[in-house]
Amino acid sequence: MIAARAVHEESADTVLVRDAMRGDRAAFGRLYERYARAIHGILLAHVSFSDAEDLLQDVFITALERIPQLRAENAFGGWLAAIARNRAREFYRRPRTEPADELERLPQKPVPTEAFEVLSKIRKLPACYSETLILRFVEGMTGPEIAERTGLTADSVRVNLCRGMKLLREQLSSRGENL
Repeated sequence: MIAARAVHEESADTVLVRDAMRGDRAAFGRLYERYARAIHGILLAHVSFSDAEDLLQDVFITALERIPQLRAENAFGGWLAAIARNRAREFYRRPRTEPADELERLPQKPVPTEAFEVLSKIRKLPACYSETLILRFVEGMTGPEIAERTGLTADSVRVNLCRGMKLLREQLSSRGENL
């Protein structure tokens, strides 16, 4: 039943991508709704929360402009994830005029500093692990959702989560922290 649902969702995405490639803005809007959490998580693995918010919009604007160039409709998730990773890399190449300290730019809601410390440790892991962990624990996505939205296989997601958690536990336990 889950496999049948995944096939149905995949074909629904393919239809949305095909429609968006033909200029249907409503179809692109539905793709945004489906993929925004995944792209936000990928960005958050590389940049601060507020920067991820800004870059999320940039990624989707770029995708909207370039979607006619997409070669395979079923590769949309991986293609979009690649745009996000490239935007995150480009972000660090730009000169900065804003404060670099993420805690100085927080919204008015207080956030425990421990969360930022753990997020900082996750970001120091290899990208394949940090992205997958953030998608799972920050964005709340399931393993199959991560696989579907990023173009990874379900097995790769499981391995990345398992190895990433092991590395994160090692980092936290070396400092006397628990996860």
